[in-house]
Amino acid sequence: MPSTQEIDRPQEAVDVAKRYLRRERPLSALVVVLVASVFLGTFLATSLLPALVVGVLLVLIARAPLIQSHGTARLLTKDTPDVVVDAFAGPTPPVLAFQWGIADEITASENTVMYRIPYFFGLRSVESIVRSQTETTPSGARHVELEVTVNGQPWATYTAIISTDDGQTSVDIEYTSNRRFGLRRIPQQIVAERYRNDALTAQGYTVVERDTNFGI
Repeated sequence: MPSTQEIDRPQEAVDVAKRYLRRERPLSALVVVLVASVFLGTFLATSLLPALVVGVLLVLIARAPLIQSHGTARLLTKDTPDVVVDAFAGPTPPVLAFQWGIADEITASENTVMYRIPYFFGLRSVESIVRSQTETTPSGARHVELEVTVNGQPWATYTAIISTDDGQTSVDIEYTSNRRFGLRRIPQQIVAERYRNDALTAQGYTVVERDTNFGI
């Protein structure tokens, strides 16, 4: 199977993904620091038992699967529909730049790609697997669906309808998370929102509109 070095990743998008990572990791770590600070403060103000109760409650609240995200986006590009289909169904889908852009290993086979993404100073990693399916709709538009799993668990589904629009190629995207996540993931989502348009622009797409929603 190909390695990361054998798969061409758009460098400008990789740079955006790395900027996202440099800001996301400290914010995620801040959540841990806040929980530890509240635990320590409760211990100093009271005793060990109340501090343990507060600490357990904070961890449960931070990790409890409460929130689910979904959204839509519309993109325009000068690339032909065939080129766009190949990009979305290939090893570096434009909407997943924050995965392949920071992966230290990428392996791909037909319709399937795996990203190994390190974290905790490289001591641990997660495996994100993306399976793509492409078909042509009755109207002639091309349809690409991406099913994403992380460490064997459902994570998200992306669908992209690719067609022509006044001499350009339009991409209508709908995505939804297939699992709920805890409040500790909110910093990650906030930073991702900040850089998502930049990552798409770096790959030659104009973001016409984008809507993201979070709900319980």
